[in-house]
Amino acid sequence: MSSPAPARPRPVHQAADLLAAYLPGSFYYSSARGSLLADGVYSPVLAVPGKRARAAAEVLDAALVAGVTEPVVAGAIGFRPDAPSSLVVPAVVRRAGPPKAGGPVAPLGGNWEVSPRPAPEVYTTAVAKALDEIRDGDLRKIVLARCLDVTGGDPIAVPRLLARLVHADPGAHAFAVDVSAPGDPAPRTLVGASPELLVSRRGRVVTANPLAGSRKRVADDAENARRIEDLLTSEKDRAEHAHVAAQVAEVLGRFCVDLDVPAEPEVIGTPTMWHLSTRISGRLADPGDAGSSALGLAEALHPTPAVCGVPTALARDTIAALEPEDRGYYAGLVGWTDQDGDGEWVVTIRCAEVRDRTVRLFAGAGVVAGSDPEAELAETGAKFGTMLRALGLEGAV
Repeated sequence: MSSPAPARPRPVHQAADLLAAYLPGSFYYSSARGSLLADGVYSPVLAVPGKRARAAAEVLDAALVAGVTEPVVAGAIGFRPDAPSSLVVPAVVRRAGPPKAGGPVAPLGGNWEVSPRPAPEVYTTAVAKALDEIRDGDLRKIVLARCLDVTGGDPIAVPRLLARLVHADPGAHAFAVDVSAPGDPAPRTLVGASPELLVSRRGRVVTANPLAGSRKRVADDAENARRIEDLLTSEKDRAEHAHVAAQVAEVLGRFCVDLDVPAEPEVIGTPTMWHLSTRISGRLADPGDAGSSALGLAEALHPTPAVCGVPTALARDTIAALEPEDRGYYAGLVGWTDQDGDGEWVVTIRCAEVRDRTVRLFAGAGVVAGSDPEAELAETGAKFGTMLRALGLEGAV
């Protein structure tokens, strides 16, 4: 009688080692939950929007049958319903604990040229038009975004940019995803450090943490305290946040029992911003259904009013009419899901697309009745701060 084969020990990796091992073309994701580095493509996940979760479940089942160890689906999905996605089952996956704050990372160089797209006055005009739509029609909230194209003298070192983001804020949801498309003249990487958890699943437990309503963070503690209090008491910001929290709770309520929705938001901070935050949690009614996987829940939630508006379809159409630049993967989602349906997906904000010598940064602001175009312009400028700081250009806007 033969003895059972001994169990192979699971490799033990350190978060810093995974970050150091990242190369362009890999998939990197880290948060307080842990770090994940994936390389190669075992299989792509091809499906029409809204059915990616079931396609992912089928591909994961096939990978298990084929002997792939602990497969995951990882990647990003763009903002619009017809937007591209980069979902794959990687060939190699390594995991580690959450990252820790590191020492200084070498700067990325100099001789930067910064070009706003659109020009600031074009953006404020678009906000004014959105306010007219809100006053005269059915639109209640819309998020309008703008870009900065930052071009350097040499190709951007994506691993160094990612390391600077992670070391600056280890608690953020940091990511780097290859989003190259056929015909791209150079590889394209989506890089960022999002503060906004779209949805996380562990077993039957589901968590979402929508953010809306923001203030810039400054170096003075007394001024920060004033800004936090102003944020908590602002009728405009609380109304904007309530739109987001209500819709997230309504969607998760279709899948969950025992849904916990705090009555009041709190304020959370990043190195550059303060945000109104509501942490919503629940227990899944049917965790075995593919639609209840982390990816399925993310698809159901996307796009939230935090990046689109209310009502969703009207806001999305108005965004297409008012924004001159295509969002691509900005305001989409990025993350991973495993064969049990567990995983974590975040909203792709505080991010940029890197291609050769150019970094295209994105930032948006929520427009509701009572918004001021110049204030929304300033808010987007503050939100560029995460990526500008990583590039060594803090204060450029």
